[in-house]
Amino acid sequence: MPCRSESSVLGALSIDAFLGGAVQIAQPLKGYRAGVDPVLLAASVQATAGQTVLELGCGGGVVSLCLGRRIPGLTLTGVEVQPAYADLAKENAARNAIPLDVYQADLNDLPSDILDQRFDHVIANPPYYNRTRSTPARDDGREIGLGEATPLKDWVKAASKRLAPRGHAHFVHRVERLPELLSAMPNSLGSIEVQPLCPRAGRRPHLVLVRAKKEGRADFCLHAPIVMHKGTTHDENPKEYNAVIENVLRRGAAFRFGSNA
Repeated sequence: MPCRSESSVLGALSIDAFLGGAVQIAQPLKGYRAGVDPVLLAASVQATAGQTVLELGCGGGVVSLCLGRRIPGLTLTGVEVQPAYADLAKENAARNAIPLDVYQADLNDLPSDILDQRFDHVIANPPYYNRTRSTPARDDGREIGLGEATPLKDWVKAASKRLAPRGHAHFVHRVERLPELLSAMPNSLGSIEVQPLCPRAGRRPHLVLVRAKKEGRADFCLHAPIVMHKGTTHDENPKEYNAVIENVLRRGAAFRFGSNA
C-alpha cells in the first residue's frame, strides 16, 4: 500500500512499492504517476552487468530503478526536462541505494557529458498523447509526462544517436502511435521487434513494447499479443494479472518478447 510523505515542490508525495516492494518510489499525489507501463519496459530490457543505459524522460526514475534492481552492475543515466522530477529521481535513487546519474535537460539539448558517450541501451516512455487530438491535463507535471510537446520522431532520433554500435533502443507506447514510431526509425536501427499488450482476452492491444538494434539486420518481428489480465471483463478479477505479468510486477522477473501466460 502507498504511504504518504511530506510535501515538496511537487506537493504531497506517496511512497509506492514496485516489484513487490523491492523498489520504493516517491511520487506526487497530484501529477504524473508511473504505473504498469514503465515497469514492463524495464523488465523487457535484456541488459547485462557492466553495460551502460540511458533513459530519456526518466521522470521519477521508475524505469531505470526497476531495471537497476533486476540487473545489478549497470551504469544508469537519466535525462529529465522537469527540474522537480529530476530531483525526485535523484532522491528515489538514493532511497533505493541504486546508482543513477540524473541530468535535468531537454532531449534536444543534451549536456556534453551525455553527448560524449554512446550507450548499450537507450530506453524511453515518451508522452502518449498528441495534443492536437486530445485534451491537456490540468496539472503541469502530468501534462508534460503525458502530452506530447517534443515530437515522437525527436525521441527516436535522440535514442538512435546515443546508441553504441549493436546497442538497443527500447520504447513503450500506445498502439495507435505505432505507425508513427516505426516510421521515425532511421535506417541505422534494424532488427525491430514489436510486442503488443492486450488488457483482456478478446480485446484489441492497447500498448506496444518496441525494441530495435543499432546496425541490426534481422527481419522485422511482430510478436503475438500478450494478454495482461485474467477474465474477459474489468469486473472479473480487476487486479489479477496473468502469470507472465504477475511475475514481472510482483517478483521483478524479466519480460521476454513472445512469452505468454
